[in-house]
Amino acid sequence: MPISLFRIDDRLVHGQVVQGWLKAVSVDILLVASDVAAQDKIQQMVMGMAVPSDVKLKVKSLKDAVNILSRIDNKTSVMVLVASPREAFYILEQGIKFNSLNIGGMHFFDGKKQILSNVCADNTDIKFLYKIYQRGIDLEPRILPNDERLNIIPLIEKEYLALSEVGK
Repeated sequence: MPISLFRIDDRLVHGQVVQGWLKAVSVDILLVASDVAAQDKIQQMVMGMAVPSDVKLKVKSLKDAVNILSRIDNKTSVMVLVASPREAFYILEQGIKFNSLNIGGMHFFDGKKQILSNVCADNTDIKFLYKIYQRGIDLEPRILPNDERLNIIPLIEKEYLALSEVGK
């Protein structure tokens, strides 16, 4: 099943995704995997207006997204968008294979701290990013396709080990 891009971006579909990634990565389907967005018809309508007509937008719950991904043929290319590392890990745990996880926007909210300029994470985010990394998935924080690939692994490991020390 060809996942061309698997991306975490808490804003889901927006300009960087549409103007940056969809132009750089040729896909047939843009699959937004989000229990929240799957229930929000207005958000779906707004996302639908932003996506080019040659790309099919599907906004599905995590469970339904896994069903779709498990049935897609090898001729169909997909970009998967989730809002958090927890959602990415859920899809991975359901047996959906991908090699790389693009970390786009994880913005600052109360309880999060800045890891990189575009990556703010709380303890839960750190735990799930570390678990994804442990599964052999490449973590690549880039806002846009031409941005430099940064190595986030030492930062995630440091934060994860700090959490482990607190738990002792």
